[in-house]
Amino acid sequence: MRSSESVSRRLAHILRHDPASAGVKLDEAGWADVDAVLAGLAAEGRPIGRAELERLVRDNDKRRFALDGDRIRARQGHSVPVDLGLAPASPPELLFHGTVGRFLPSIREQGLLPGNRHHVHLSPDRATARTVGGRRGRPVVLTVLAARLAATGAVFHHTDNGVWLTAAVPPGYLREP
Repeated sequence: MRSSESVSRRLAHILRHDPASAGVKLDEAGWADVDAVLAGLAAEGRPIGRAELERLVRDNDKRRFALDGDRIRARQGHSVPVDLGLAPASPPELLFHGTVGRFLPSIREQGLLPGNRHHVHLSPDRATARTVGGRRGRPVVLTVLAARLAATGAVFHHTDNGVWLTAAVPPGYLREP
């Protein structure tokens, strides 16, 4: 029996990192054909219908996906080349990043880096960052001096599900609890 969570995780993997693993192609903006995605899920033993997909998109707590007619995409978090068409935005004074303690030595040395993704993901409030960090263990919430970083020329983007994106956050723009 499949759970909505396992289908959601698989959908995120397909739309963010490995569309070919499900026989899906993304256009330059990250959109995939809904029928191709449903066929790919069915081929690997996760058959869902259009109504279930719509419910999964609508009920996703982080609003990870966007559905537009016969197209679907992940809103952010891609490691494959896509252009989400997000305009630069002025961030608030502070943003937040949820992590766990084992990553702090690297963060203190290098700051926040996107890893295999296009951007570092930042949260608008401590509670959201705590939830994000809590997925990997006991959360640590870092404060990002976003307005100061933007004043140096760093570009920020704000997604329609509330996530803030930037290329990197140097250590000097981070504060620990």
